[in-house]
Amino acid sequence: MGTQDVIGNIIQLVGGKNNINKVWHCMTRLRFDLIDDNKVNQSGIKALPGVLGAQMQSEQFQIIIGPKVNSWYEQLVPVLNNDNQPQIQREKTRKSVVSLFMDTVSGVFGPIVPAIAGAGMIKGLLAGLVALQLISAKSDTVMVIDLIASGVFYFLPFFLAVSAAKIFKTNEYLAAAVAACLMYPSLIDAAKALAAHQEGAVNAFWFMGLIPVSVFNYASSVIPVIFSILALSYIHRWVDRIMPEVLKTVFTPTLTLFLAALTALVVIGPMGIWLGKGLALFIEGLFSISSSFAGLIVGAIRPLAVLTGMHHAMTPIALQNFSDRGYDMLMPMMFMANMSIAGATFAIWKLSKNRQDKVVTLSAAISALLGITEPALFGVLTRYKKAFIAATVSSALASSFIGFFGVRLYGYILSSIFSLPAYIGPYFIWAVSGVVIALVLSFSLTIILVGKETD
Repeated sequence: MGTQDVIGNIIQLVGGKNNINKVWHCMTRLRFDLIDDNKVNQSGIKALPGVLGAQMQSEQFQIIIGPKVNSWYEQLVPVLNNDNQPQIQREKTRKSVVSLFMDTVSGVFGPIVPAIAGAGMIKGLLAGLVALQLISAKSDTVMVIDLIASGVFYFLPFFLAVSAAKIFKTNEYLAAAVAACLMYPSLIDAAKALAAHQEGAVNAFWFMGLIPVSVFNYASSVIPVIFSILALSYIHRWVDRIMPEVLKTVFTPTLTLFLAALTALVVIGPMGIWLGKGLALFIEGLFSISSSFAGLIVGAIRPLAVLTGMHHAMTPIALQNFSDRGYDMLMPMMFMANMSIAGATFAIWKLSKNRQDKVVTLSAAISALLGITEPALFGVLTRYKKAFIAATVSSALASSFIGFFGVRLYGYILSSIFSLPAYIGPYFIWAVSGVVIALVLSFSLTIILVGKETD
């Protein structure tokens, strides 16, 4: 039986084309959002050649394929005629907003996890070598390795734009063009000049003298890009619908790009950035109440902030603390969050039985341990919501613990396990204790909460 025959059987065994609301894939699985989950013949699907397993989880039906999943997906999409899916989507209303959000984030980030995981591992190892003073932070070697590792994160909007375009069924090249507008040097340079309080710096460009285009640095941003591409998908369909047939080839992409880019620059991008700034102001006020209470709140929201890309708003607070006080208490809490994410991901690795999943999950867990949590969050914990909850609870408690004992950091460093030498001093024992609490508690809670849900 060939792959195309197996795919035909899969469609029938999940209830037929009319039962499929949406389908996407991560690194090893086909993921189905179905109208009626009761129509699935799970045992029949598991018996198909090439299928490594199947399960219903987090309101998704998942078929484990392994490394060939992208090839299967590319053969599946034409058969399904996905252009009709938005109409089906409206019929299904039982899925919660949280599930829809997590599914979208998982779908967007799933295909780009290999790039994030590879870059994250390099970045984490480099930070460890620098922290242990095995290599000079100012050497050319570090500069070269850093540009290899940081490129993916700096230009993350481009990766997100292409991936989101596939999820939202719109043109990938128009999506990349919208991301390019957000990443254009004149905008980023203006944002850097504004941040440095340079003479002549502006906080907005005025389009036609009436509409302000706020100056922000969108490098590494997440939410502004994803929502901009979502807007692009609607704008593209609307423009294509109203445009006369004879003008579509030239003027549909022209008008679509103009409107989508302007919407991203004027409305969606600034909204995403201001959400992050609001979070920063909120966190700053918590420490005036109680460091332990601040730790509880910061630890609880940190994993979600990383997931949404708003975590960068915390960095300026930490940098200002180093400048004003000579130390910072916020970054140690970020450290606890990273260790909690690592612990939960190690638990998923322990629970997983599929070899390919174990390889991917272990890589993500080690990356989180080294301070880069995106592979773990987007590649693993968005798939296991109970594990995400376990990481969040552990992060909150561990951060509250170190906040109570006043753990502080005296220099900016990546929140990696190799960062521990930076804590040497009167608070070192409490920093180490916090790491142990974060890792052990998140690992244990995930084992208890997730249990047999893994394949």
